[in-house]
Amino acid sequence: MCGIVGAVAERNIANILLEGLKRLEYRGYDSAGLTVIRNDELHRERQVGKVQALADAVAVNPTFFDGHIGIAHTRWATHGEPAQRNAHPHVSGKVAVVHNGIVENYAELKEELLAKGYEFTSQTDTEVVAHLINDIYKQTPDLLEAVRTIIPLLHGAFALGIMHIDSPDELITVRLGSPLVIGVGIGENFIASDQLALLPVTNRFMYLEEGDIAKLTRNTIEVYADGVKTQRKIHEIDATQHNADKGQFKHYMLKEIYEQPDAVGRTIDMAVEKNETSKLRDDFLQRHNVLLADIKHVQVIACGTSYHAGMVTKYWFEGITRIPCSVEIASEFRYRNPVVVDNTLVICISQSGETADTLSALRDIQKQTPTGLVSLALCNVPTSSLVRETDIFLPTLAGPEIGVASTKAFTTQLTALMLLVLKIGVVQQRMTHDQLSVLLDDLRKLPGQLHASLNLDASINTMSE
Repeated sequence: MCGIVGAVAERNIANILLEGLKRLEYRGYDSAGLTVIRNDELHRERQVGKVQALADAVAVNPTFFDGHIGIAHTRWATHGEPAQRNAHPHVSGKVAVVHNGIVENYAELKEELLAKGYEFTSQTDTEVVAHLINDIYKQTPDLLEAVRTIIPLLHGAFALGIMHIDSPDELITVRLGSPLVIGVGIGENFIASDQLALLPVTNRFMYLEEGDIAKLTRNTIEVYADGVKTQRKIHEIDATQHNADKGQFKHYMLKEIYEQPDAVGRTIDMAVEKNETSKLRDDFLQRHNVLLADIKHVQVIACGTSYHAGMVTKYWFEGITRIPCSVEIASEFRYRNPVVVDNTLVICISQSGETADTLSALRDIQKQTPTGLVSLALCNVPTSSLVRETDIFLPTLAGPEIGVASTKAFTTQLTALMLLVLKIGVVQQRMTHDQLSVLLDDLRKLPGQLHASLNLDASINTMSE
């Protein structure tokens, strides 16, 4: 749940880093920090609490943080209590590091580094990464090569942002099991754990693949996969569809509760004929008809709220289509050595499309390669890792969901899953026209029913006083 922002630019970037962190506060956090390189020195500030506390601290001496390259971070405590010493970025010598994820073997690595004389000021696993890079750099005075060397030593899932005083124009980033996106600008480039953080400065993004290491300068982006330089496509997105503000509402969650009727309506519209509510649109998942026709079993994999949506879907698949359906929490599925039978549709549900356990479970299944395996991403982010790694993409069209407690993402997931059940029922001729007509008619009424429920807010408020 940590957030990463980084920038290398011709302009001062402290405000860009702070704005990016504020846009990532929805992830949850206990502290925040940033480091910039200025006058051949690392200038760092870290604060416990809200990002505003960090911004206030920086504002005391803003010129101290004027710099053209920097990294920033919001932290959710895992290793070590919420405290300034545990906040990122972490520094070792001339190296600064921000980190999202976990280094599972950090304790063993820490013992080795202590034996070499390194001192630890935090309780985090991240400080191990900073010291390792510092140590390797002494023998390999090239930042990219030093990072390449230490990555095989780290076990776990992580995204990293790294910079070094000796390379004041280079920002190194690594993606291995945690989301990381590159923002592409003109005379400036950025990194972030969520593209939402960078929308004020760019709408062009490069999505790193699993295991990628990249070196960013102001004018270049080099991406390496397994040590070989490679190309990653640049995607241009409509920023207006991804921006979000609270508007007239007190907080995002309340706003998103009231957005449910429209979000559910959009999701229904992608699949149901507007003027003929008794049939699905001809183009709804049409190019996947052949894949869906042979499905004999459904396996749903998800976490948290998405898992609950999957549990509801189990009743629908088995009650409406008579196709057996299993639902499991992704983390449990990964570690129990599961068997996936032939002709299985694996449905991976994730609002962000970057849920680490869900992605890992999908990859484990794909390694088994059962006959007739079909994978489907039910997701709110069309550019996400989950969408790129599955055969079929079924969007939820919820729009940005900033509130931590899921609202419209959950209801649009349920809506899209019902549409998928109906699609498979039609393709496999497991339901009559009358059955389909009744269910689609009920779906069409849903946005109005949601509106009617929300219109009771004032009356309920009066009754509760």
